[in-house]
Amino acid sequence: MSSAGLQQPKRTPPQAFFVDLAIYLAVMFLVREVYFPKIGFIANGLMWSLTTLAVATWRMKVRDVSWNELGLCRPRNWKMALIATVVILGMAVASIVVFEVLKDQIAAGIAPDQSDESAVSKFGDLQGNWVLFLTIIPFVWLESMLEEILDRGFLMNWIERALSSNLFATIFAVIAQAVIFGFRHSYDLSERSITVGLIGLAMGIGYVAFGRNLWPLIAAHCVLNTLSMLDRVA
Repeated sequence: MSSAGLQQPKRTPPQAFFVDLAIYLAVMFLVREVYFPKIGFIANGLMWSLTTLAVATWRMKVRDVSWNELGLCRPRNWKMALIATVVILGMAVASIVVFEVLKDQIAAGIAPDQSDESAVSKFGDLQGNWVLFLTIIPFVWLESMLEEILDRGFLMNWIERALSSNLFATIFAVIAQAVIFGFRHSYDLSERSITVGLIGLAMGIGYVAFGRNLWPLIAAHCVLNTLSMLDRVA
């Protein structure tokens, strides 16, 4: 993996990005302590992500960095973007399959995945309910997009810049964002947090390997979440 193409803003010391990360991560986790039962899980999730997006955008404006610089821009080559999407999706699926095969040997003491049970409380009973599926899937896609923008676009780049944007910083950023991504989906060491973390790892590697454009990651993430939701409908 290479940090080529990552431009650090002039006259901004690495310590400044540590301050931004402290603010960002504090808000990311603290805002999740706020939950409004009447509006449901999806609305709460979007509220959390949009609040975090506002903080990220604020710190980017302070550092004179745009979302375009972080990869939220039109791909230069749509064919390569499609290939990148397929490869990233394949890496994510492959990592989950490998974990499922090996989890009995490596996951002793790790809490089992209870996401199927929690999905009913979060989304409602999707079994055979295509109307409900079609109602909520656009919001699932929006949340998928926000997660890629925030976790790969902002968080990864800010960790790299805080560590002076060298090869070690890139490797550490890929791993760190995956750990944070997995943990905040489960808040424990469980099969779910590991699975989500592996997806985050695949996305992070794909982001660096395929030119730091966010759209292939967004597309792959949307496909993964769509398949997960379809599995609950069928």
